[in-house]
Parts: sequence; C-alpha cells; structure tokens
Amino acid sequence: MDYAKTASGILDAVGGPGNVTHLEHCSTRLRFTLADTHKVDHARLKAVPGVMGVVGTQPQVVIGNDVVEVHAALTRLTGMGGGPGAGPGGAAAAAVGTPADGSRGGWGARVLDFIVGVFQPLIPAIAGAGVLKSLMLLATMFGLSKNGATYNTLVAISDATFFFLPLLVAVTTATKLNTNRLVAVAAVSVLVLPSMTKRMADGTSVFGLAIPNVTYSSQVFPAILAVLLLAVVERFLTRVTPKPIRIFFVPMVGLLVTVPVTLLFLGPLGFRLGTGFTTGVLWVFHTLGWVAFPLLAVALPFIISVGMHKAFIPYVVNQLSTAGYEPLYNPVSLAHNIAESGASFGVALRTKDTEMRSTGVSAGLSALFGITEPALYGITIQNKRALISVLSGAAAGATWLGVTHVTSYVAVGPGLASMSMFINANDPRNIVNAIVGAAIAFVTAFVVAMLTWSDAASTTLKVRGVVAANPPANPDQALSPHDVLSPTDGTVVPLSEVSDPVFAGGVLGDGCAVRPTSGEFRSPAAGVVSMLFDTHHAVAVSTDDGVDLLIHVGLDTVRLNGTHFTAHVTKGDRVEAGQLLITADLDAIRADGYDTTTPVVVTNGAAVHVGAVRAGTHVAAGAPLFPVSTRATVDVVS
Repeated sequence: MDYAKTASGILDAVGGPGNVTHLEHCSTRLRFTLADTHKVDHARLKAVPGVMGVVGTQPQVVIGNDVVEVHAALTRLTGMGGGPGAGPGGAAAAAVGTPADGSRGGWGARVLDFIVGVFQPLIPAIAGAGVLKSLMLLATMFGLSKNGATYNTLVAISDATFFFLPLLVAVTTATKLNTNRLVAVAAVSVLVLPSMTKRMADGTSVFGLAIPNVTYSSQVFPAILAVLLLAVVERFLTRVTPKPIRIFFVPMVGLLVTVPVTLLFLGPLGFRLGTGFTTGVLWVFHTLGWVAFPLLAVALPFIISVGMHKAFIPYVVNQLSTAGYEPLYNPVSLAHNIAESGASFGVALRTKDTEMRSTGVSAGLSALFGITEPALYGITIQNKRALISVLSGAAAGATWLGVTHVTSYVAVGPGLASMSMFINANDPRNIVNAIVGAAIAFVTAFVVAMLTWSDAASTTLKVRGVVAANPPANPDQALSPHDVLSPTDGTVVPLSEVSDPVFAGGVLGDGCAVRPTSGEFRSPAAGVVSMLFDTHHAVAVSTDDGVDLLIHVGLDTVRLNGTHFTAHVTKGDRVEAGQLLITADLDAIRADGYDTTTPVVVTNGAAVHVGAVRAGTHVAAGAPLFPVSTRATVDVVS
C-alpha cells in the first residue's frame, strides 16, 4: 500500500486538512472529528485504495493492519501530532472535535464517541498489565513461588495499574475534553490518596457535610464525572478570569470546586453508575445462562460493524477492575474473533480470485490474533455466505464457552496471542475449555465457508466486476473471457450516435459509448494503466489480452482542466477488472454545459477485432459491452 497516496485520498474525501479538527486511531480505524461533516464525500472515501469501510457521521475509516502507517502519513499531511493537552487555564475554552456546523450527530453517537475517546487509550496499559499477571499465574503453575520476591514485584505492576486506574481515566477524559490533564489528575488523585481513604473509612466531612465512605481504587466512573465537572468549571473560569492570574487562579478554583463536589456527590454517583451498569449486564448473563453466549455471538458482527461494541468497554473495565474477572463479553468475543478467522481462511481456499484470496489470508491472520475489522469489512459483511459461516462458527464456539462457564481475567481483544487471559490458577480447566471453544469456532466457520462459498454469489466480486452482477439466463449470452466490461452504470449507445465527430467517425477506434448514471468509472478489464491525462478526464488501459482501451469521460471535458474529476490510479498501475479508475461529479459537469457521454474505444484496431455492441441496453458497471478478439484469431477462423 502507498500510505502517502491513501492518506492524501482520505484527506481529500473528508474535506481537506482545514476540515479536520481531531484525528486519532485505534487498532484498525482512523477516527476523525470534522468541522463540517457535510463536506465528506462518502463514495470517494470508500473508493480510496486501502480503505475497507466507513462508519458514522464523524467518519471512522476502517484501514485494517496498516492503520498506524496511514495515520502517520495523515499526521504529516495535517500537522496533527497528538501533542500535550491545554496548558493551565489555556486553550480549554472550546472542546476538541466540536464541529463548526454543530453536526456531531445524535446524542447516542456523541455518547459513544466520548466512551471510545475515554476508554480506548486505556486498553494498552490494562491489557499489558493484565496479560503480564496472567503469565505470572501461569508461571506459578510450573513452580514459581507466589511468596517469592520476583513474583510479588512483577505482579505489583498489574496491581498498581488497576489500583490507580482512576488517574489513568482522568488523563484520557481530560484529553478527550481538551481540559488540563495534570489538574484533572490532581483532582482525581484525592479519591485514592491513602490518608483520605483512611479518613473516609473513619468518618469525615467537608463544609459540615459528611463524606460517604466509598473505595475509589480501580473505579472509572467517579473519575469521569469529576473531570467532566472540572472541564465545565475550567472553561467558565477561563472566560471570566483576567489573563495575568489565570495560571494559578483557574486551576486553584477548579480544584476547590471539583474535589469537594466529587467527594460528596459525583464520586458516590459514579460508583453507583458503574455498579449498576455491571449489575445489568451480569443480570442478563445470570438470567439467560449459557444461552446468552450464542445470542451475543451472532449479534457481534453487526454490533462491531457500526462501532457499538465499544459500549461494552466500560462494563469490561469496571468488572475486571472491581471483581477481577469477566464472564460474558470476552469469552463471546473469543468465539466471534476466531470464527471470523476460520471463515476468512475458508473463503481464501475456495475462491479463484487472487485479490479475494489475499484478503482472506490477511484478514484471517488478523482475526486469529483478535483484530476482526479486516475480515468483517473485507469479507463478512459484504458476502452473505461468509457471514453465515461466521455466525455458525461464533454460535457453536460460544455455546461451548457458555456451557463450560469460561471466564476471562484480562481486558484485551481475545485471540491466539492473548489466550493467557483465560488462565485461572485455581481452575486449569478454564484455559483448556477456552482453547476448545476457540477450536470449535474456527473449524465450524472454516467448514461452512468451504461448503457454501461461491465466487458467483459474492457481492464483493460482483461490485469489482470479476463476476456478472446479473448472469444472463440464456447460456448463449454467457460472458466471454474476452468481453470488454462497462466502466460504469448507464445506457449503451453506438459510437455513431456520439455528438463528437472524432468518436462518431471511428477516428480513434471502434467500440461504443455509455451515457452514465454513476460518477464512478472502473477498469473494463485487467491490465495496466498505459495513460492518464493530466486533467483526469480520460484514462487508457492495456489489457492482459493485448487490447488497448480508452475511457473518455464526457465530450470536450478536457476544457474543464481537471475540475470535477478525481483519479484513483496513476500511469503504470496494475488494475483488475472493476477496479476504480476515476470518479467524476456528473451533475457539476452537466451544469457547466458538457455532455457526459463516455466513449469506450479500442485504439489498436489493427490488431484487435471488436464484435457486436450491446447497444440500447442499460448496463451496470462490470456488465459486458462488446467482445474482442485478436486479428490473428479472426484470420484463423475465416
């Protein structure tokens, strides 16, 4: 992948660098916050090479395994490097990511965006510490003493991470709200200060009001509420405080207001919220029992596809940090992740398309290690038979995990490399049952994919034009391997009806034209881009069968000097049939007075014979326009 080219294409499609107010990434997605979401061209964004999918109004762009490199390229283009938060009383007057048009989506989308922004950055620390502890437990099963200095020192790393979790949450929340991080940490640190914890246990008060005795170590919601209040207070104080005293007055008053209110009200409220949320999820688990596992497993592909799985993170983090185990979401995620892997490998073995095979292998490996977006967006969601394979494997594996009561002990994406998250020193069967459940999920999904996959039924291959979108009922009209395919949707017309004497007279060669209804123009055959006009209104492809094709979008459109056209390839690029070459704003071209009729011409007519044109029919991109054969073949036949 050309990371710079992909980043540039993405940036153009989201409205340019001036429209990006915030940019971050998770394990597979770029997460944008834009000033004006109306500037996003979703069709162009999805067509950028390397983009696997787009989710949400504030777009989440699914890249897959190359997300770090693409993010780095975007950072260089936008100048956004994820620097430190606002200084004391400084640039906290406006929240990062608040669009100028106010279009942040509904409350549900805004809450989900906030949850992701707060909890996603926590995962590496929590996962690293949790996996370390699980490995230490594994070591004790092989003889390492739990009373030894080495064990206790290394386990303290994990214990400290969870004990001081409120401070980590304070940092991520302050970052998301663009408020002062260090002041946020100072405010929340009072909740876990040992002397304050002792006073609350003994009974203490502030301003004559009794402070509830709550243990805040390992809690997340009290810290979130505290920083939310601090952000509001800080922004108000920044507006009304004289600049010469802001540096100490804003944080001082912010702490003076935030800490007592948190100790008296927000802290206990946050504790109850966390407990209630966790209790609700566990109630479903205890009510439905093992049935909850396959039900959640078959829902996960759809939940993940719209990004809603992030809503489970607060529950998982809170449950693990308080109870030390999580009995539902992580085990079900294991079944789903491994099923995505099995289905992807099954598709890779069954397909005859090299690009689909490559996608299947790459996505299968990623899913095997807990990263499912490449499989989900590259294969599963687009193809019904692959989706059925995943659902079958996930349900089968999750049923086993539910019946055997498999429990997780670490907040990390379940996969081959993180199986230690299921280690329980007091119950060795837990990790064994987790492995068996994963194997069931993989084998079931793999076998179903092998039995059911068909290239002819693949939506992905139809869109790319590798197979016919609507196979002809008459066998005599079956596609020839030498058919030139339509580059776009529209009505086929003979060249003689084109209102340009050069094309109508066959000066450039024989072929036909399409009156397009879509602004996407794709390669009519597999080959190499032999020419791309600087104005991007025309492109030539030399096919693997030795046919030189010219696709000329519109008539006299060279005069537009590239306006309304975007090229998605460069000269010398290898392209497959159906691969996007050019996008054009047809309405704008017509508004400027130009005919959008698009000739598709064979320019090496001396060597290639053009057969009967399917004129007068409406075609979709990838449908046959006319057959071609080399002159040598024609001579032999004659």
